[in-house]
Parts: sequence; structure tokens; C-alpha cells
Amino acid sequence: MLEIHYADHVPLPLPEGHPFPIAKYAAVRRLLEEDGSPTDRFLPAEPVAPDLLLGAHDADYVNRWMRGDLPRSDVVASGFPWSEGSVRRALASVGATRGAFLSAMRNGVGCSLAGGTHHAAKARASGYCIFNDLAVVATAALAEGRARRVLIVDLDVHQGDGTAEILGGSEAVFTFSMHGAKNFPRVKVPSHLDVALPDGTGDDAFLEALDRHLPEAFARARPDVVLYQAGVDPLEGDRLGRLALSHAGLVARDRRVFETCRAEGTPVASCQGGGYGRDPSRTVLAHANVVRTARDVFFGPLRGSERPLR
Repeated sequence: MLEIHYADHVPLPLPEGHPFPIAKYAAVRRLLEEDGSPTDRFLPAEPVAPDLLLGAHDADYVNRWMRGDLPRSDVVASGFPWSEGSVRRALASVGATRGAFLSAMRNGVGCSLAGGTHHAAKARASGYCIFNDLAVVATAALAEGRARRVLIVDLDVHQGDGTAEILGGSEAVFTFSMHGAKNFPRVKVPSHLDVALPDGTGDDAFLEALDRHLPEAFARARPDVVLYQAGVDPLEGDRLGRLALSHAGLVARDRRVFETCRAEGTPVASCQGGGYGRDPSRTVLAHANVVRTARDVFFGPLRGSERPLR
């Protein structure tokens, strides 16, 4: 069973004209539901308890977000206006990735249609990221004894600086980020393994780099579980990306990650990450194809009413 965890049932109130593409989350879920796959099970995320965040985030930082007692600079850095709704959605987003992780530990694979909030640092919001779901889920997995070693594979176009800051000193979590060299954030925080790509990198060069460095990450991490940040902003034409992957290139990227995990016998949980296409339908398709590729690798091609990968 492919358990797909979503957070779009928890509204994120944004002012009219806000640039964040909040509508994409529900649209991705609708597109996947239309596939009609008998393997898919859609699960609304349970918001995590604030205490779970404390393995990754400073207690004062968490408390200030919960109360709304924040300096204006912190709110501006997050990219979102503060509201009780924004906090509920942030907790649900972490909950979706937490759910995907638990599904992966049961079934070998799990998918989150939320999360990927890799810019949130220990005591700092940044770039549409309030709480870092990857770091929270990784630290909780270790604390609860569900895993001894975790590999985070971050293939978003932006470097996972918050994840690197929180987990850089960990010997049990290995962070691997492959991203655009000249993209946000301006100042990168070193991951355990960083691969910086030049502007305009297309399918062949991206996949060649991934083929070279993904086995290295696995060899160095020796993971019990993989958390996969599957941002689709490397897609050509993304407003906030500077790479040039095609839909086929992104599918090939995802297939390499999922097939490697399956071959290694390592559970894998994916989360959604970035995607800001000028044509929203291209972003929605790319996000949906991450889940479709997971389904295809772990459960085989969907027959009959399937929508093909593009």
C-alpha cells in the first residue's frame, strides 16, 4: 500500500496576490486521486505536537511561533504573515512528512504532499519554511529508536541550509544536497555532502552528477531510512529555479532515488518541496510524478486508467 499523506485540509490563510503557490497542494492530490490506483491510500496529516519540534528547534523559537510573539524581521523572513492558521498548517506539514516516514518504516515507501521545508533553521524561519520537517522527523526517529542512521537526500534547486545547520554536527544523520550553485540561499551552510550545479544544468548533466554522488551518499551514510526532499523547482522555467530539467529528467531523477532505496532495502519517505512554475499545471504535474514514480518502482506500473508519466 502506498500511503500518501496530505496537509491541504488545513488552510494556510494568505492575502490576495501572495506569491506562494498554495493552491498546488490540493491540485496535486486531486491529480493523483484521478489516477485511481488501487495501491494508493490518501491520509490527512495529523499536526505534530509542538514538543516533537524540540529535537530540531530551539524551545524559545517554537514557543514564540506558537504565541505569535515574534519580531517583524522573523515574520518577514518566513515569507508568510503570522496567524494561528499559519502555525496549524506548519504543524500539519511536518505531520505529513512524519506520517510518510512511519508509512515507509511499515511498507518500504511513504509519500508526503507537503513539507520539504529545508530552509528553517534551529531558531530562524526562512524562505517559506517555519519548522524543518526533515530535521524534526530525523531527530524524532533517532530519539524514538526507530532508526539509528538517517540519510537526507535533498534534490530541491535550493540548498538545504536549515537542515545542514540543525544536523551538521550529527553523526547519525547524513545530509546530501544537490542544488543550484548561484541560487538561494546566498550563504550556504555546508551539508555533509554538497553538489553545486551551474545555472542552466539540464537532464544529462544533472543525472550524471546524481549517478556519481548518490552512491557516495549511501556509502557514507549507511542509512536505516532515507528522507527524500523531492522539490521540483529544478524544472526548466521555474520562477525561483535556474536549472533546466525536463519532466522526463525529473522522473529519471526520482526513479534513481527510489530504485536505489529499493535495491538497498532501505525505507524511503518523500516530501514535496519547492515548485514555482509560471505555468502552475507544470508544477502540479511534476509533483504528482514524484508519487507516481514511487508507486511504479515499489508496486509496478498502473494499468488501465493510468495517466502516464510525462
